[in-house]
Amino acid sequence: MTQAIAFVGGGNMTRAIAGGLVDGGLDARRLRVSEPQADARSALADLLPGATISSDNAQIVAGAECVVLAVKPQILPAVCRGLADTVQAGRPLIVSIAAGVRSADIDAWLGGGLAIVRVMPNQPALVRKGVAGLYANERASNADRDLAGSIMAAVGDVILLDAEGDIDAVTAVSGSGPAYFFLLIDMLTRAAVDFGLPADAARKLAIGTARGSAALAAASDVDMATLVSRVRSPGGTTAAALDELDAADVRAIFAAALTAARDRARDLADQAHQDNPE
Repeated sequence: MTQAIAFVGGGNMTRAIAGGLVDGGLDARRLRVSEPQADARSALADLLPGATISSDNAQIVAGAECVVLAVKPQILPAVCRGLADTVQAGRPLIVSIAAGVRSADIDAWLGGGLAIVRVMPNQPALVRKGVAGLYANERASNADRDLAGSIMAAVGDVILLDAEGDIDAVTAVSGSGPAYFFLLIDMLTRAAVDFGLPADAARKLAIGTARGSAALAAASDVDMATLVSRVRSPGGTTAAALDELDAADVRAIFAAALTAARDRARDLADQAHQDNPE
């Protein structure tokens, strides 16, 4: 990466990615961020000394090698249309982390003919433990894909996708996924408190178990069913718990929940497309 990287929108994900890039050795003077809120601009200036911070989207985008669109999906059409002339003049790589907005619609709002990479990150990126799905459109070169991947790698792992429709599955599994794990941690914590453990001890047990289990799964070369079997001794405590879950058909319930999340991601993309009539 040799030129400027511009972020349109200075929210949590921008702060995480930009901070990760700087900590990874990128000169902050190559970063630009546009943000409408004065207090947020001040916080960004403190976080990224040397970076260019402004409320002017076009000023930030002009001449950049890469533009990261990090605004809410609802305002993305207006933001893109306002930047169309500037983007067409410089034709930077466009990276969108806006959920539920297809690359073709972003391309149309920006005037067309652009290399666009669509990314679905997740909230653990805020602590640089994220995982992101990345899809590059047909105009994006291998170098464009690598650049987008290197930007997102500042906050976690990156999975390359062959089809844009796969982003909907990524959204259901990893985009929404942290909420599933937070819910499980909460349930474990509440159960431990109900069993008589102090709340702080219950929370530490639940979070520590989640952290350790994820680390063990990542380090293991066997499938999850095998890992389950290593904990589930016949007639033991784990078997008693999992028998209850099996009786309730938790797998089917969870599959239905994930399908609902994926289908909602598709619905949101369709709604965004309505702002781009053909």
